[in-house]
Amino acid sequence: MKRFLLAAFVGLATCLVLPAQAGFDEGKAAYERGDYAVALREWRLPAEQGDAKSQFMLGIMYEKGWGVTQDSAKAVKWFRKAAEQGVALAQYNLGVMYANGQGIAKDDDETVWWIRKAAEQGYAQAQYTLALTYAKGRGVAQDDSQAVKWFRKAAEQGFAQAQYTLALTYAKGRGVAQDNSQAVKWFRKAAEQGFAQAQYTLALTYAKGRGVAQDNSQAVKWFRKAAEQGYALAQYNLAFMYTGGLGTTKDNAEAVKWYRKAAEQGVALAQYTLGVAYEKGQGVTQDYAEAMKWYHKAADQGYAQAQHNLALMYTGGLGTTKDNAEAVKWYRKAAEQGVALAQYTLGLAYEKGQGVDMDDGWAVRWYRKAAEQGYAQAQYTLGNRHSAIQDYVQALMWFNLAAAKGEENARKRRDNVAKKMTPAQIAEAQRLAREWRPKKP
Repeated sequence: MKRFLLAAFVGLATCLVLPAQAGFDEGKAAYERGDYAVALREWRLPAEQGDAKSQFMLGIMYEKGWGVTQDSAKAVKWFRKAAEQGVALAQYNLGVMYANGQGIAKDDDETVWWIRKAAEQGYAQAQYTLALTYAKGRGVAQDDSQAVKWFRKAAEQGFAQAQYTLALTYAKGRGVAQDNSQAVKWFRKAAEQGFAQAQYTLALTYAKGRGVAQDNSQAVKWFRKAAEQGYALAQYNLAFMYTGGLGTTKDNAEAVKWYRKAAEQGVALAQYTLGVAYEKGQGVTQDYAEAMKWYHKAADQGYAQAQHNLALMYTGGLGTTKDNAEAVKWYRKAAEQGVALAQYTLGLAYEKGQGVDMDDGWAVRWYRKAAEQGYAQAQYTLGNRHSAIQDYVQALMWFNLAAAKGEENARKRRDNVAKKMTPAQIAEAQRLAREWRPKKP
């Protein structure tokens, strides 16, 4: 990185006619061998004499604390001197210092002023950053078309992050007409430079057939490139492709390998799926304790299905000591997020007093929540509850709904309840069933 900073600056500054070249070159040689104190000494005099390259490098040394005590205010001083002489990297760095309030009071107007100067000289990083200020309306009026203009300038210079962001503007139709083919073009340019997020997004376009012909083998190719760079979502998706044999040979062991990599980076869905693999012995030796471990990690992040599965493990004593109270805790978390089976099971726990004090009112509340989402067993249970208090219209409605989902016991109970009802009551129950719609969790 240190050599890159120097090389990048020297490359941009070759067009300048500068004094004290010898002093700068001696400082450059010292810098490249890691002797920063000597580099600082060699650059100081030419910097004080007005040498823009030396001024810029002094700014870098003070900003980073290389060969000198870190001092952001002095970094600003030297960046400003070089920036006022037209050095694009110094203009950009000074803009960043204003943006961060580093060594100087934060000032969005000054940020944009200096970054624009660097952008207008063709510095791609500054063009990209200026585009972001327009996209976010920070220091300038928000303007998507201006954002696109500057993203494009940086992208056309091969700046991968700008290529990726320009692709997103085409994908979303923000500041430009929506165009999936243009989005793919720019995703591909960034992906071919090794930009992992672009590789992942390009893979998604192939998986979904958005802007390109649907092609799972190409999706696998690009997921793999991003996954091998450590991009966690690509690792998860590559594992998913192996699980389903999509664009590649089905391979549960290879799937587990990539689920694990994503899970270790904290992807909750990967942690949950790895837990399922251990619970069922898919691609790995069955191990309930390992399943518990990964369910717990995903559950702790709030992943509802993992919370439900973790509750099941506590209920059954799989990989852990059986613990109904702990099971209820996790059923409740999943139920509160709308998992219908967890809602139904929590209702059972309240009805039977398992892991929680018996409470028929709470049992019915949770049964109803599951039933209203369309969970057939809960609908059947509510039918029985209404039948017991001779509320036959509601009972028949719930039995009808459960029976329509294949609940055999509901069919039998429906027929028995109907025998106790008038034609008008039956017609009302049937109307309610026809008009019923599931509620979203």
